[in-house]
Amino acid sequence: MKNILLIVIGIGLGFAVAHQVSRTEAGSRLFADINRTAKELGEAVSEGYHQREAELKAAIGEG
Repeated sequence: MKNILLIVIGIGLGFAVAHQVSRTEAGSRLFADINRTAKELGEAVSEGYHQREAELKAAIGEG
């Protein structure tokens, strides 16, 4: 139970620090870069999934 409490406290402190950092110009740029990178990764994964899905459908004749 103590470990769970420490994890929750750590997460809360992490959010508080991230909020303070995001208020600075450098922090804002950092989080914008992280968001852009995460979006690009998500789009690449989605594109790969759809390409593979199309390949599999073509292979079984559903395409």
